[in-house]
Amino acid sequence: MSFNEQDVAFYGFTPVPRDPDVLFKDHPTASGENPKQDLFEFKDIPLPDSPLVQKVKFFVKEKLNEQTFNHSNRVYIYGTALVKTHFTAWSYDAETYYLSCLLHDIGTADAFLATTKMSFEFKGAIVARDLILNLGGQEDQADSICESIVRHQDIFVKGVNITMIGQILQLATILDNVGLRANLIHPNLIETTCAAFPRKGWSECFAKVIEKELSLKPWCHTSTFERPNWTEGVQSNFATDVRGNQVMKKYDA
Repeated sequence: MSFNEQDVAFYGFTPVPRDPDVLFKDHPTASGENPKQDLFEFKDIPLPDSPLVQKVKFFVKEKLNEQTFNHSNRVYIYGTALVKTHFTAWSYDAETYYLSCLLHDIGTADAFLATTKMSFEFKGAIVARDLILNLGGQEDQADSICESIVRHQDIFVKGVNITMIGQILQLATILDNVGLRANLIHPNLIETTCAAFPRKGWSECFAKVIEKELSLKPWCHTSTFERPNWTEGVQSNFATDVRGNQVMKKYDA
């Protein structure tokens, strides 16, 4: 069986290196001490607004708190800016990426986090795929969203590839959560995006989600951020890093 190459590219399945150290090695605009920072502001990156997007937004607003919803939107803006600045040849469907952003943390919602023994990424990916299909989305689109959510915390996977949309989602989430590689986008973009979608204490909010899932499910995928043989009662490395996000600290109030 062979796949339609146009569908592979359109829905963001194009393979790219998973490891950012490989992705950015000797990169012409993203490596070195002074990477390129295109002067984008929030207004320069419009959010997709199709009927499907509107229905998904309604769903996530019902399930997620405001801080998580705002984080999901910032992730779209930051990821899109990273691509526009440093990966100008990359091509994918913006709606599919936005839907991935809106749904990537759906598994942390109260309706799902403590009602399943699955890691939040995996449960969330299943919820997202079912939702897109039930709302009339294409199966390829649903699969792309599902895959990107499943893998969006594969931060320590060093080899192999990941889908293009999956990589963008990873880079943007870790940027917003701990400030990693924030120097690849312009400070004005961060400032205007945080004005449009305020953090409202996102660092503390997400740190508590991390700690809650680790407590409920010490086997969860989030434990990959922790020291080997992590047990409850040991301070979470990941939660500590999130709380210590100095790049976003001034916007967290």
